[in-house]
Amino acid sequence: MEMKKILVAEDEDAIREFVVINLKRSGYDVVDTANGSDALEIYDSRSGEFDIALLDVMMPGMDGISLCRELRKRNSNLGIIMLTAKSQEMDKVNGLMNGADDYITKPFSPSELMARVDALHRRVALSEENGDRSFREELTSGDFVLNLRNRTLSKNGELVELTQVEFQIMEYFFSNPHTALSRVDILKHVWGEAFYGEEKIVDVNVRRLRMKLEEKPSSPRHIVTVWGLGYKWEA
Repeated sequence: MEMKKILVAEDEDAIREFVVINLKRSGYDVVDTANGSDALEIYDSRSGEFDIALLDVMMPGMDGISLCRELRKRNSNLGIIMLTAKSQEMDKVNGLMNGADDYITKPFSPSELMARVDALHRRVALSEENGDRSFREELTSGDFVLNLRNRTLSKNGELVELTQVEFQIMEYFFSNPHTALSRVDILKHVWGEAFYGEEKIVDVNVRRLRMKLEEKPSSPRHIVTVWGLGYKWEA
């Protein structure tokens, strides 16, 4: 069985060692570094063979947000998790807006770390597995076509770049058109029942999707807010 490969970029030695030890115990093949520039070099030198990248926000030289942006440009399927401090509220949002799939707030326990990493790895693996199969090829909704085999979304024939999380949210919307979906429903469907974290991660991802899909993101026609509950999809 092929090892699950993960890239860790964290400049605090104690935290990095803690993360690496727990990942290795859980069967991950880990490559770690203390700064963003080295992490990008490692990623490029290994032809992007990693499944997941775990990135600290605050690092010398290239910070985690910039690194996240560069990695996302290279690979829309890479799972990316940001490591943030409790005081770095805007960094959580910035990380998600720049292509991260999830974040973990320091300090964190081994069980929380592995729950988040394992959940994201399952999504990445499922995406790759589905990419090799031709089941339920496409879902169409108005001007949009969601290709379930290639894990792509197009609008009027133009491809829209999506992260793993964004794709799963869109698949959920397409499967439940005109239906009010609560933030909790979306969290459970996309992040899993055992998700550690806050509902606002849904809002940030929706904001990111609106920027990609809507003519006027501030007045959305497709991803409509259902006040006090969540969102619904209108073609």
